[in-house]
This record gives sequence, structure tokens and C-alpha cells, in this order.
Amino acid sequence: MSRHVVTLNAGSSSIKFALFELNGGEPVALAIGLVEMLADTRRLKVSNGAGATIHEDAWRDVADASFHTDALRRILAWRSGAFPTANVVAAGHRVVHGGVRYDAPVLVTDEVLRELEALIPLAPLHQPHNIAGILAAREAWPHVRQVACFDTAFHRAHPFVNDVFALPRKFYDEGVRRYGFHGLSYQYVIEKLRTIAPLYAAGRVVVAHLGNGASMCAIRDGHSIGSSMGFTALDGLPMGTRCGQLDPGVVLYLMQEKKLSAEAIADLLYRESGLKGLSGLSHDMRVLEASDTTEARQAIEYFVFRIRRELGGLAAVLEGIDAVVFCGGIGEHAWRVREGVLEGMEWIGVELDRSANLESRQVISSERSRVRVFVIPTNEEAMIARQTTDVLDRESAAAAA
Repeated sequence: MSRHVVTLNAGSSSIKFALFELNGGEPVALAIGLVEMLADTRRLKVSNGAGATIHEDAWRDVADASFHTDALRRILAWRSGAFPTANVVAAGHRVVHGGVRYDAPVLVTDEVLRELEALIPLAPLHQPHNIAGILAAREAWPHVRQVACFDTAFHRAHPFVNDVFALPRKFYDEGVRRYGFHGLSYQYVIEKLRTIAPLYAAGRVVVAHLGNGASMCAIRDGHSIGSSMGFTALDGLPMGTRCGQLDPGVVLYLMQEKKLSAEAIADLLYRESGLKGLSGLSHDMRVLEASDTTEARQAIEYFVFRIRRELGGLAAVLEGIDAVVFCGGIGEHAWRVREGVLEGMEWIGVELDRSANLESRQVISSERSRVRVFVIPTNEEAMIARQTTDVLDRESAAAAA
């Protein structure tokens, strides 16, 4: 009998999920779905492995606070009805924060869950939802193994200078470090690049994961050596609703002069800032690009400016650059953003092919460009399925030894 793995990727405003069949090689996607939070409407869309839509649903009047619980219930109900005979042997979960300890995927135990819950203050916008997905899957399939796959794991081999803040050393020893995030995406993209252009993948690569959450990563020979994100997923680039890099003095000002509580500041920085805060309109790049307001234009300009600044910084970390990769919803589809980032970057070795960029081709740099620029759709679900399979295989090998 075939074995199947379900993946759950619960983010701040969406839940991605998939059903994979295990055939001894690469996991094969049978169904890939997304539940999105759009204003006061919630939408569920599922496609088959070929990309054809096989199910759609929409509903309204669900409070934001209950979005994830309701969405998970609908996802599990749909899977049971659409694939009633699926032999689900494991559920793989994206977990944003693995702290210092977790540098590889693990089977979830009660002890692991307690440690993941202790990390909630480091990723308050995501970690609770990741844990909710694990608990929901445990309840739905009490005899199915749960595997946690960590976004921070890819970055745990950072050199010290890219892992530390200039605070008293005791805080570093306690775990106040630059963890980096979006590691599942980066690992998938760099492995995909190895099949597309292995010589570039073995070199110095900057990957820009641009979506509602956004970050950039310096990768040398497939290994992360620097990330725009730090202790939490607030750092680095501005995002859909998150502020990105911020002078800590601003936080002190908000506390001391504006008398905002820690909870109010957290809400401001995580949920009311970024593109949403700057534009006063939306966190969605598609909405901002369609708008003719000055504020929307300025929000996009700031987003682009920060990406350009980070690109230059990461090139310095790498001591040169061989390739740039765009991924994520914005990185894959927003050609104007890519053009804004790369325009005038000849000094770093990038020359854009405008036609290729407009069509979002796989390679958008010109033939004359010293630095090759790629657009590679990321697939965190496939990476979660692969890592989950690896854990199952290791467990079986250990049992047989």
C-alpha cells in the first residue's frame, strides 16, 4: 500500500497544505492547497499535482482570531472527503523557530512541543499557528507521526559575526542571536538551482524571498552565511505588516514618551507596519501596484530601496556575487519590483533583460550580465515533505539496525 504525507504550513495570514504520495523516490504531490485571509473573506483553493483546480470554497464573517482553527478544520475535512483511502503515515509541519537546539527536522514529542511553545515570544506571529497545526493534526490522526521542520535550521551554521549582537556576551549564551528565517524556502531554492545551474549554485548566491514575509540570504556553496532577519522575524526588509529593520531607540521612544505597552508595541510592529502601515491601504503588493495614491507608491519605493541596500550588503558578506534568485509571491510575480531592485545595478555585475523580466522567465539577466539572475518559484511544501520522509527513513533504519 502506498504511503502518504500531509504537510501543513501555517503562516500569519494563510495556511498552505499539501498531500504527497511516497513512492520510494521524491514525494509526489497529489493535492496542493491554500487558505487565504482576504479582508473579511476567507478562501480555500486546492489544485492537483498538475496545477489544475480541483476544489474551491469561500466564506465570510470569521473573526481573525479564529481564522487558523477554522481553516485547519476545513482543510482536514476536505482531505478526508477527497482522499478517504489515503494512507497518511506522517504529517510534516513548518515550524518557524527552532531556537539554538533544533538544526534539523525532528519527530514531535510532548517534550519537543513544550520547547517549541517556549519559543513563542521569538516568533509570536507564526509559532502559535505552527503549534496549532501540530495539535490539530495530532487530534485528527492520533496514530500518525508528526514531524517538525524548522525555518531557522538552514541558518544555524552562520559564522559568529553573523550570529551575534553587540550586547553583553551572557545574552548570546542565553540564546539572543541572529537566527534567520525562511530556511525551508532557501533550502528548496538552492537545491533547485543545483539542477538548473549547478556552477552558480556552488558559488556565491543571494536569494530574495519576497512575500508577505520577506527576507534575503547570502549563500555560499549551498550554505547560509548571512541573513537579513535576526532574533525574530521582524528584522531586515519591510514586509506586508512587519516593520523590518528598526532603530531600537524607536521602541524606547514608544515606551517612554508614547506610553505604549509591550503588547501595543508588538501589535504595531508585527501587524500594523510594513507595506500596510506605510501605504495606509493594504499589505498586499497587488493592491498597492494597482493603486494611484502617493502613499502606495512610496511604500513600494521603500520596499525596493531596502532590498537594494540589503543586496549590496550581502554581496559584501559573500565577497562578491555570482547569482541572484527571486522567489516568494512578490519575487516570482511582481516584475516591477524586480525591475526596481535591479535597475542601475551594473556596478555589482547585474544587467537586466527587460523583456525576460516582464515575462517572469527563469533567467531575467541579459547575456552580457556577469551576475546571472533567476526567478525560481519556491516550494516549502515539497521541502517539508522531503524532510519528513528523511526523518521516517532514518527512524526505519534505526529500528532495523
